[in-house]
Amino acid sequence: MAISSPRRWRPAAAALAAVLAVGPFAPQAQAQTGGGRVLRVALVQEVDHLNPFLASFASSTMIGRMAWEFLTLPSAEDNTPSPGLATSWKASDDKLTWTYTIRQGMKWSDGQPVTAKDAAYTFNRIMSDPKAQEANGTYVENFASVTAPDDATLVIRTKAPQASMNALDVPIVPEHVWSSVGDMNDPKTDTVPVVGVGDGPFLISEYRPNELVRLKANPDYWRGRSKVDELQFISYKNADAAVNALKNNEVDVVNRLTATQFNALQGQSGITTNKANGRRYRDLLINPGAQNAAHQPIGDGNPALKDVRVRQAIARALDPQVLIDKVMGGNAQLGGGIVPASFPAYHWDPSDGERLKYDPAAANAALDAAGYPKGPDGMRPLTLRLLGKASEDFSQRASDYVVSWLGAVGIKATKQLVSDNEVSDRTDNGNYDLAFSGWGTSPDPDYVLGKQTCSALPATAGSSSSSAFFCDPQFDSLYQQESTELDQAKRAELVKQAQARYYSQVPSFVLEYDNPLEAYRSDRWVSFPKQPANTGTIMEQSGYWSYYGAVPAGESSAGGGGLSAGAWVGIGAGAVIVLALAGTAVARRKKSADDQE
Repeated sequence: MAISSPRRWRPAAAALAAVLAVGPFAPQAQAQTGGGRVLRVALVQEVDHLNPFLASFASSTMIGRMAWEFLTLPSAEDNTPSPGLATSWKASDDKLTWTYTIRQGMKWSDGQPVTAKDAAYTFNRIMSDPKAQEANGTYVENFASVTAPDDATLVIRTKAPQASMNALDVPIVPEHVWSSVGDMNDPKTDTVPVVGVGDGPFLISEYRPNELVRLKANPDYWRGRSKVDELQFISYKNADAAVNALKNNEVDVVNRLTATQFNALQGQSGITTNKANGRRYRDLLINPGAQNAAHQPIGDGNPALKDVRVRQAIARALDPQVLIDKVMGGNAQLGGGIVPASFPAYHWDPSDGERLKYDPAAANAALDAAGYPKGPDGMRPLTLRLLGKASEDFSQRASDYVVSWLGAVGIKATKQLVSDNEVSDRTDNGNYDLAFSGWGTSPDPDYVLGKQTCSALPATAGSSSSSAFFCDPQFDSLYQQESTELDQAKRAELVKQAQARYYSQVPSFVLEYDNPLEAYRSDRWVSFPKQPANTGTIMEQSGYWSYYGAVPAGESSAGGGGLSAGAWVGIGAGAVIVLALAGTAVARRKKSADDQE
């Protein structure tokens, strides 16, 4: 695609200069500066990128959702697709051409109009630039062409029918800014093009890596200006530090709490807790032989793990229910497929005969059969590295259990707890044997399944395009079938078959589905819209609803975030009408993030 738009980085560059001019960071002092209603959010996970083409961490994508609008997004009410940049969409009779009507009157924060050409640029950049495919490349693999015949019309032609076309979780960026970006991997792309220019409910105004991301309310946001004037994402090394900050009124919202922290916060004056139905699964990666897209080996994984018998034996050596009870305090559900139980239409659970149950005897027998007998000391010729995050309570505590369980079947495991970014770098490069990981999913299963396909293998080492370096023709066949099946019941069955295949091959072992534990300062904030309504999360949503619709203390919840009373429910109800017009099945959508999103 030819790129001819003029360079328009001046406003962003000025904002970046302001960022660099600010002195040392102090969360408590930061929280006290600036006028208006400031919502302070604690981050206990590092930000990998603010560049939306690269951002994979849940923290990063959560921030990106504030700054750039999507064609459609899951509703606050029930996660069904609802209008965003696109006001409506429809498929051709052969389901190969999708036409989106783009909302008129929207403007980027520098005054330029938001048009269909921006959406076409975004998708074409992902299609044509391998470096821009890291976060969302799987969405466009089936695209034949993306065009904008006029400012109000976007046309996407696909090679085969694609079931996720009303659930493209891709932030749309301004062409006049991003067309000047030559190298997507340039570290400057996390600052210069992202600071200042957006069209979401908030605009990124300041970024200090591992310290602070500051956003200002967008006064011209199409849904109306938020009641939150400023949004601050403040980094903490661990959940203990974040909880202390909440108690000291230095932050307003925290998540990823341990059961102990959550229980201790219940009943405290000025603090409200929230236990939600989760959209994340937590797994143990078991390196199946990392390779790139050319099927050349990468990384330094133990070659013994290429044998599915060894991977299955490792799974049988573990007791996830103990982790749920002892580490999670019972705040999780036993794992199975890679679509969490909170999305029942596509969730798969192994039958009693299929489940890789905790069974040390079976694990020992499988390891013997695979050619790794125990020596006189009871240990096998197998030494594995267990990678985890030093900042994460789960990794800290679960690693001791895993090391013990593996030792009981003769496998020596050494735990390596490092920074979030080092975990990401090493797993992306295949430099691990075992690693704690996890992904945030959404109602449509296409994205999380796509991350497990051969086509998701990285072009070069270091990309996060593949979840677990899984490449299996049988799984790929099932994925291709489900991704083109528009009958929801038939598609759901194919999705479940694909999960069953993944489970049997164990490139990772799903340990549990989180019940996210959160808390907020209810003396400063009356309420936050949850997703889905009533039972869902505040942080790490598949949208921007909670922060955009937050209601400050002393104000009525009616009209929160610029919306009239009842509009939050109406967004979900309206989405059903749009879907009926499109003639597609309800409840389609993705995205990857725990850790990854």
